[in-house]
Amino acid sequence: MTVPTSDADRRLRLLADATATLGTLSDVLNPLGERFAEAGHELFLVGGSVRDAILGRFSGDLDFTTDARPEKVQALLKGWVDKQWDTGIEFGTISAIKHGQEIEITTFRADAYDRVSRNPIVEYGTTLADDLVRRDFTVNAMAMKIGADGSYTFVDPLNGMDALLAGELDTPSAPENSFNDDPLRMLRAARFVSQLGFTLNNRVFEAIKEMASQIERITAERVQVELNKMILGMYPVDGINMMVDSGLAAYVLPEVPQMKLEIDEHHQHKDVYQHSLTVLQQAIDLEEGDPDLVLRWAALLHDIGKPDTKRNEPGGGVSFHHHEVVGAKLVRKRMRALKFSKQMVDDVSQLVFLHLRFHGYGKGQWTDSAVRRYVTDAGELLPRLHKLVRADCTTRNKRRAAQLQATYDDIEERIARIAEQEDLARVRPDLDGNAIMELLNIPAGPQVGKAWTFLKELRLDRGPLERDEAEAELLKWWATQQG
Repeated sequence: MTVPTSDADRRLRLLADATATLGTLSDVLNPLGERFAEAGHELFLVGGSVRDAILGRFSGDLDFTTDARPEKVQALLKGWVDKQWDTGIEFGTISAIKHGQEIEITTFRADAYDRVSRNPIVEYGTTLADDLVRRDFTVNAMAMKIGADGSYTFVDPLNGMDALLAGELDTPSAPENSFNDDPLRMLRAARFVSQLGFTLNNRVFEAIKEMASQIERITAERVQVELNKMILGMYPVDGINMMVDSGLAAYVLPEVPQMKLEIDEHHQHKDVYQHSLTVLQQAIDLEEGDPDLVLRWAALLHDIGKPDTKRNEPGGGVSFHHHEVVGAKLVRKRMRALKFSKQMVDDVSQLVFLHLRFHGYGKGQWTDSAVRRYVTDAGELLPRLHKLVRADCTTRNKRRAAQLQATYDDIEERIARIAEQEDLARVRPDLDGNAIMELLNIPAGPQVGKAWTFLKELRLDRGPLERDEAEAELLKWWATQQG
């Protein structure tokens, strides 16, 4: 008979595991604690560093807080660390590297906020409690005191361990006060739901519902950072659901909750929103190695063009003609508003634009020319496009699902066969610019570009040509241009 593990037992085991994890960094932690103690100061490991050590997902980040002022911290680190810098000194933070390990040490803070922006009015605290109570969530308000003798003492005045054991996010103070101070914490809640698999305390969820519009105080750049961390988490579907259910998504990703109203004609057991979350999860399941930010965004947003293209057809049917075209435009608009890089915008929108192309393949009726164009249009995104298209199959009809996967197996095999004969990854004309200018006796300019485009289209249609054949085709085309 298995005896259920009590919370007390779990607490002891988790703290023992955390202490063992921190022990692997004793060459940094122990002498650092000793230096501060000898100078009459306290030093605590805090925040995500403690939380993740307890959860067994320690990333190696070391964030500390201390009663020592920044100038004193600098003095204590001087001559011991390999390098230190003070770019965060206005917020009381000194950063350093020791044995390749990055550390950040921040003086106790008891900040106030102007509640217009999210900028704190930096004010130093006098106790650890001052510092911990200002943090976003109780699971991030636990600390480990680093002793002079190499000991680690767990400090938890806000019961963060209870919340961690319950898998719950709660705020140290009233959530309304916390979110008024810094609305970004609402989005951080979604991120932690995704990263940790936690749920929100009811009072936190209700506060976000009431205050969701306050997220508009936050810059697009900061919103983007949190959204990326959320979608890269282990449970992004839960994070997205939390954002939609609380109303937060209506302000940062409005196209996503709008999909809840649209019924997907291919998957009538799901609305477009649920279908998109399923595609996201299935795309994640197809990832190889690290989480793929581009693939995950494309999977989530691949059908956002459907609300704007929905048409009720005679007989009760529904269509979404050209939703991939509309969707690609919406992706570009939203991602630009969130200040994503040009490359990111281009990649995600192109995947959305191409995600339906495969469905024209039928039972393999595409010509080799069409296959070449599919590969060329996808370019370096082709491996991601393969995964997105496969993930986009969410039908419950096992026979249809098997047919779709078999058909995509077939197109991948054809791509591989043609690639063995041709350099599909780099489809270029059979003649370069210099050869074009020499053959046509023309200088560099727009006409060379037109000739190059003609030859590339020819290459896509017919595959590689012998040089004399390519020259003959170019001369025939050039003759038609002279009339």
